[in-house]
Formats: sequence, C-alpha cells, structure tokens
Amino acid sequence: MAGVLLPLIPLSAAAAPPAASSGAAAGDETVACAPVLAAGSLDESFAAAAEATGVPADLLKAVSYLESRWDQHAGQASADGGYGVFNLAGGAEPGHAHGHGLPLSAVTDKDGPAREGTSELARAAALTGLSEHALTTDAQANVCGGAALLAAYQDQAVRDGAAAGTADLTAWKDAVSRMSDIEGFAAGVYRTLRDGAGATTPADGAVILAGNHDVVVPQDGRTSDPAADCPAELGCEWLPAPYQKGSPDLPDGTGDYGNHDQADRTGEGGPSLDYILIHDTETAYQPSVNLVQDPTYLAWNYTLRSADGHVANHLDPADVGWHAGNWYLNMHSIGLEHEGWAGTGTWFTEAMYRSSAALVRYLAAKHDIPLDRAHVIGHDQVPGILPGYTKNVHWDPGPYWDWDHYFELLGAPIGGGLEATTDVAPGDVVEVRTGYADNPNVVTGCEEASPGSGDCVEGAGTNFRYLYQEPSADAPLAKDPGWKPDGSAGTTYASDVSARVQSGHKLVVDQVEGDWLGVWWAGSLAWLHNPAGRPVVVPATAKTVTVAGDGPAPVYGRAYPETAAYAAHPDVPVQEVTPIEYTVGAGQAYAVADDHVPSDYYRAATFDGSGPGDRTVVRGEDVYYQLWLAHRYVYVRAADVELHDPVVADVTGPSVTGEARPGRVLTAHPGTYLPGDVDVTYRWLRDGEPVRHATGRRYLVTGRDRGADLQVEVTVSAPAHTPATHVSPPLRVR
Repeated sequence: MAGVLLPLIPLSAAAAPPAASSGAAAGDETVACAPVLAAGSLDESFAAAAEATGVPADLLKAVSYLESRWDQHAGQASADGGYGVFNLAGGAEPGHAHGHGLPLSAVTDKDGPAREGTSELARAAALTGLSEHALTTDAQANVCGGAALLAAYQDQAVRDGAAAGTADLTAWKDAVSRMSDIEGFAAGVYRTLRDGAGATTPADGAVILAGNHDVVVPQDGRTSDPAADCPAELGCEWLPAPYQKGSPDLPDGTGDYGNHDQADRTGEGGPSLDYILIHDTETAYQPSVNLVQDPTYLAWNYTLRSADGHVANHLDPADVGWHAGNWYLNMHSIGLEHEGWAGTGTWFTEAMYRSSAALVRYLAAKHDIPLDRAHVIGHDQVPGILPGYTKNVHWDPGPYWDWDHYFELLGAPIGGGLEATTDVAPGDVVEVRTGYADNPNVVTGCEEASPGSGDCVEGAGTNFRYLYQEPSADAPLAKDPGWKPDGSAGTTYASDVSARVQSGHKLVVDQVEGDWLGVWWAGSLAWLHNPAGRPVVVPATAKTVTVAGDGPAPVYGRAYPETAAYAAHPDVPVQEVTPIEYTVGAGQAYAVADDHVPSDYYRAATFDGSGPGDRTVVRGEDVYYQLWLAHRYVYVRAADVELHDPVVADVTGPSVTGEARPGRVLTAHPGTYLPGDVDVTYRWLRDGEPVRHATGRRYLVTGRDRGADLQVEVTVSAPAHTPATHVSPPLRVR
C-alpha cells in the first residue's frame, strides 16, 4: 500500500531500486522518504524525517546546521566534497573536492573507515531509495538521506554496546560523531542544541531550532599548543613564520630578510593593535601554510582550515605581518587567512566561521579591539596608499562572506539586534544590515576574478546591496573613483566593489524618495533601495564630518604623521602624506568609524634592527578620523573637516495611551532611542501649541481640550550627543 505515496515524490527524487553494491551496510533498514519530500517546507521536513527514522528532529536540525547552516548550496559541493544540508560526501571526483584538485585527505576523510567503506552519499541513497542526484540537488531529499544515515549510525552504535533510546539526546553522541570526522564536531552539535539557531534561505525558507539549556555539551578534548596565542579550547597549532635573512652569508644589518618584521605591538613602545583583518587564502589550506613558512614570501598571523575550522598560528602578536598591502594597516592589524576563494561561499563552512569567531573574540578582548565593522574588517575594506593604488588592493573575502552570521557568532550582531526600518529622514545615520541567505544579488565573473571559485551561483546569498546613481534599479550602478578612476559606473563583476555597501556599513542619508535613500558614497550621491517589505537599514548613531572650508577635503589611505614629527627622529625618512583618489565634497556628510586613529609610522628596514632609526615609532600631532566613505575605509585630517556629535536616534518614537475624554488621564511613553541611556523631557501640545505647565508624563484632559488634537513632544538628550525632539501621533479629544 505504500506505493500509493509514490506520486508525491518529485521525478528528480525517484530512483530505481539500488543495486546490491550501493553501499548498504548489514543491518541497515530502509526509510520511506515520501512524507519528507511532501513536507510543506524545509523546516517541516525535519519533523517528517524524525517521524520516519526515529531521530529527534532537533538533533537533525543541529547536525545539519553545523554541516551546512541548512543551505543546499544549489547542488555545489562543499570544501570537503560534501553535498547539501547534511553535507553528504561522495559525489565529487574520487580523491578530490569539487574540481579544485584538493585531495579529500587534505581536509577531512568523509569517506574513511567510519563510513563502512563507501561514501555517505551512496549509503544514504541505499537507505532511502533516492538517487544520488536527488540527494545532492533537493534539500528535502537530503534531509531524509541525512536522517537515515544518522539512524543507521545509531543502530550500529547500539549493536556496538551504546545505550539504546531515541528521546535522550545524549544517547546519540556516538552516532553524531560518526557524521563527521571533524574533531570536536559532536561538541559543536550539542552546543548548537543548547544555544539554538535560526536561518533563512531563499529556496527553502526559515528553519528555527529552539535552544535547550538542559543539554549537556560533551568535552571535545582539544587543547591549543602552549606556544600559540589562541583560546585553549580551539586546539590551535603553532606553525611559526620564519624570520631570517635572504642568505646566511648576509650581514645581520641587511635589508634582505623575511617574511615579517619584529616589533613591540603588545608593549608600550610599539604600534597599537587596532584592527583584525579577514582574508581568504585563494588556495587550499596546505599550500597556504607552506607559503607562510617560506622566508621569501610573506606572513600573516593565523590560517584557518575550511573543513574543520582548525587554526594554525604563525606570528607573535607583537610582530608585524605583511598581509594588508598597506603598511599602516600592517602596523596596526592582526591578519586571519581563511581557506577559500572569494568567488564562492562553499568553502566558508560553519566550523570555520565558529573557530574564527572564537579566535576573534579572544583577540579583541586581549588587545582591546572593538567588535564592530569598523575594526573587524575585510581585506576589501583596506584603502590604497597612493593615487592609483586602490584599484589593485585585494577584494577578499568577497561578496559571499556572511558578515551578519559572523557578527552574531562574535556576540555583537550588526544593527545591535534592532528591527530594520523604513522610518528614515534626511540627516539620519543608518546602519546597513543586508542579511545573507535571503539576500541574493547578481554577481558575474566569479571564476575569472577568483580562479578556482567556479562559476557564480544564481540565487546564492551575498553580504551587500547595490547602490545606484538614481533612485531606480534600472539606473547605472554607483561610481567609485578609487576602483574606477575613469569615472565609469560600477558593475556586477565579482571583484568590483564600486557600488557595494556591505552589512555593517554606516551611511548618512541626504534624501528620501519613496523606498529609496539618497546617501553619500565615494564623493557622490548614491541611492539605496530600502523596500517596506524588506528594509535593509537599522537606526544608528555616529559622529559625522562635513568639510571645514569651501573646497573639498582630501582623504588618505594612511594616517601618517606630519613632517614636523620626524624632527625628533632624524634618521627616519619622512613619509609623505599623500591624498588618494577620493574627497569629502562641500555639502556632503560621512559617518565617522573611529575618531581616535593613531597617527604614527613604524620604521622597520633591517634584519637586526641596527639600521639608522630602525624599529622606531614616529608619532604625530595631526588628528585623523576614519570614515565610512566608500566600500573601503579612508582617513581624513581633523583640520580639514568639521566633526559633528551624533544625534540621538529614535528606534521607536513617543506614543500616548489612555482615553481622550475630559476627566481622563493620558500617559506619555517616550519610546526607545540610541544610545540606550537617555534623559527625556515632556511637553504636551494642543493643536500643535504648548499647553501651559503641562510638562509631565501624565496629562489630565479638560473641557478646554474637547475637539482638539493632543500630542506629547519629547526631547531626548544623552552625553556627547545632540538632543533630538520627537512628537507623538495626535489624539482627538471627544
């Protein structure tokens, strides 16, 4: 009778009965997937798969979330050759991941002995009767396959002596461990069960896993190398970058050395640590760590492996890596290289995101680096150092790095957890929050711009919104004179950041036309679509700058000291402070990302530091501000601009409750504001005019108010902020 359900199975999911060599293990029971495939949503398919297999639905969600964040990836393989929501391995060319020529043994052995001698994909197909094609391309089929596989592992664990039972989540630990060869995977699954998770994809909708604080997280046994600057639980290894001369025969005072510089960035005498730079490797993990150990190449601080989030530490944080393409940023940053390619998101695994976030939380706390998008930045946000250089600065980690999710893992969500809004007025500062999986954009040329990425995937999530030259999606994309000095419009090409405003970027609104916000961008007015059905900005506060004089203010790619600062260090060559391609024009306003930027230059030119003025920090008196001016940051001299305090921003404005009738009392509710700690004063209005002595939170309605409109006006103030006044909607007195 089960055959009557077959019409519910999509043709792509139907399969001929698997052959005897399909990979089924002795004792395996087949699973009826029709109810899973017929479920109305991906979220509902987990419940159906739980019913079909006996695996708790929450456990299925937690395992697959850690494998893929519930993303089917449009049938593309992940870094370790796995497919779909459960990252089922086995569809790639034998011995390789997805066409990059990376041996699976270099990342994780998802087809090893724990997999009964066959691939996960083949065994899932045998367990379900679904084709491998269906398992790789259909999310709900993949859920059924993953659930069947997990149930089979549990059956085997029970046969091997593990405790039986399906309701007790702890009884599934051995089976969960068999779903991945990643060290610490089971602990990560149980941590996800405890904390909960949520995600939305364009193809499959929202999936929610409610947290359960009663879940006990098992110890994963990982410990970091004592030499590594890393959280102990990450299990980091120490793979030091070499510091050596180009040839042993060279004198110690040679300038021919590599692959980084020695400094005292963690002490009082060296440059400060102010930024954490997020990179991707543009190659696989092993070639990356080979390069960082090459004295003729260059060094960064950490490399993270895609398959399991493994972290290798290469530099003492006191020393300066050569990773940013900008010496000022090198001086002040810690560089993290993530295994992957900028033209695809499939290498940016949940395991790597979580390891990276744990590492960044640790580094930020240790070195007092703010956890915000002004200080935890991509290489694509680094400015060029001289005119003409910006267009050649790298653009990793690219459009597919999920900044929203990353900052959630950092515990500092973009937008501070506030609701997105369309209640925006000229003069407001807003923070862009694009979303990711539910934010696909057209991107082209992924393989050409980042060889090894493969073709761009239609419908893939992205971390940005396009800006336009007019309030229309048919208008040309916004311009960026640094990226395109010829003045041409931005494009959708993967590396073209001209018109891309990323999640976490703050903008000053100049105009509002319907769903469109006119914002200042790269020296011109650009337009951001902020639709009512899915707004992409949240209220924000920030200091802002405008030009101090009549002409434009120059901006810089480095906050170097003024010439006079070198007088105390005559052996240090003066570094010219040269403007780059952008300006702050008259009438324009930009948000300040940091108004305490160090103005300094660290001289490092010889192997042993014996050269004239070597290992010296020159500190200037010039004050610089870091600006959100375009996709890349810039610096502006304080002397060239006027700095404006942030205005108190309303998240929800004032309102009045109560019955508007004589003899009744109305109560004013001030609303919520940024920053959170504000002072509020009240003034009641009758038909727009102040009511004498009515300055409290409550108002007694009198006969004089009959037929009038009553409102409350609140003035909100906070330290170091410009006060703001807001008025409630009117209430007509009956």
